[in-house]
Amino acid sequence: MRIQEQIKQDLKQAMKEKDDEKKNTLRIVMGEFGRAEAKELSDDEVVKIIKKMIKSEQESLEQSGKPADSRYIEILESYLPQLASDDEIRQWITDNIDFANYKNKMQAMRDIMAHFGAASDGNRVKQILQNI
Repeated sequence: MRIQEQIKQDLKQAMKEKDDEKKNTLRIVMGEFGRAEAKELSDDEVVKIIKKMIKSEQESLEQSGKPADSRYIEILESYLPQLASDDEIRQWITDNIDFANYKNKMQAMRDIMAHFGAASDGNRVKQILQNI
């Protein structure tokens, strides 16, 4: 099941369970989907939107001085794919990347990110590459 469909089903369930916080969060997410050009979004597009919303919430929490953990962020993060571990990323790089094909190792970022997609964070991949 695609993430967008899952969110729609979870919204219905939250309404039945009278879970106002989850219902409101998912309505905000659905509103963001409505701003997109297409009605049906790919999972990658949905993940980008959710990551943007999480980043925005974290920044506003930082500015207000409130704790960075909120139920809103927890709900949003539950729809993100499981991130690859640092060891998995390192192992894939060692098995699949020949640094001789690049002028510098940071040029391998594109190929690594294309492989892992939403299952990796660009900053973590960059840090791993710098340590290799």
